[in-house]
Amino acid sequence: MLFQQGELSIRYITEDDVQTLSNWLSNPEVLRFYEGRDKPQSVEQVRERYISSSEDKEKKCIVEYKDRAISYVQMYPLDAEWKALYGYGKKENVWGMDQFIGETAYWNRGIGTELVQAVITYISNKLGAVAIAMDPRVRNERAIRCYEKCGFQKVKLLKKHELHEGVLEDCWMMEYKNEGRVG
Repeated sequence: MLFQQGELSIRYITEDDVQTLSNWLSNPEVLRFYEGRDKPQSVEQVRERYISSSEDKEKKCIVEYKDRAISYVQMYPLDAEWKALYGYGKKENVWGMDQFIGETAYWNRGIGTELVQAVITYISNKLGAVAIAMDPRVRNERAIRCYEKCGFQKVKLLKKHELHEGVLEDCWMMEYKNEGRVG
């Protein structure tokens, strides 16, 4: 297990999770917000994309709530290209994160907020990040409200930033500043 906070446990994804993740990434309700309904993910696609190699710097994780797998989260150090886009210095320790709750029965129950808060704590305290960045699509209002509740702020509108269901959509660059860290 990578870490636990409250009733949430976050662990690295394993081969045993591939079918579950494929099920989530084939659900049109989930895909409406993550990846796109035009991109359902087969077991093979999930295995290729989400099972990490030893050189992978991304932390690709399954989130369990009360011992049931319900969500996916990935955390990654921003590379120079993304740092430049977002306005960070090359040497700053800045991380990105993406997540979705795959079990739709757990939507609108505050679990997303708990998850984002737990990941903020982990990235800030264990990985020493000075900031955490995300880029949700503008029309994903529920996610944006969650992120703002957790301390993220809208920093920059990224016009036509992400291809989603065949359309380049605007995204918000959102940032959580770890006030306890410098550089």
